Amino acid sequence: MPDWEQLRPTLDGELVRLEPLGPEHAEALRKAGRDPEVWRWMPLNASLPELFERWFESMAAECEAHRQVSFATIDRPSGTPIGHTSYMALRPEHRGLEIGWTWLSPDHWRGGANIESKLLLLDHAFDVLECIRVEFKTDALNQRSRKALEGIGAKFEGVLRSHMIVRSEVIRDSAYYSVIAADWPAVRERLQTRLEAHRAE
Repeated sequence: MPDWEQLRPTLDGELVRLEPLGPEHAEALRKAGRDPEVWRWMPLNASLPELFERWFESMAAECEAHRQVSFATIDRPSGTPIGHTSYMALRPEHRGLEIGWTWLSPDHWRGGANIESKLLLLDHAFDVLECIRVEFKTDALNQRSRKALEGIGAKFEGVLRSHMIVRSEVIRDSAYYSVIAADWPAVRERLQTRLEAHRAE
């Protein structure tokens, strides 16, 4: 994959802009993530102020260590941060990465922001970074996330049992999905079609 700076671009769409995460995004993201439902399937409930601080600091630390690239998801019409997503599990030697830690304010669920974010991230991963594999994981019980991944054409690869310990020693099974380079043209067309449908509403 290309060098670190190409891993952390600003990605512009019509509905959203993805900006490399910085301290200037913290307060707006805290407000965007104050609904506990945002964090229902995450390893921690960062709707709580002290846990939001811990989460934000951990994202910054991972970026500083070059283990992750975090983005603030910005609503283009208002210029307001409305969520977060990241490139993580970076494997440049195998031209692979994961898209994760993705969340949006509930006001922007089902409004096209997530679809365009995925299109921007996947387009950059495959067409600029020359990835051959992009993966996603979610709690195996998270049917909304799993339906969304299947809706964009990501392929279900299986469930890793007892994969993670989250929230006070809760043991989580994780469902894995992927898009590989051979899938990307069809997935891109599917995302573009779904995005056009949202624009027409």
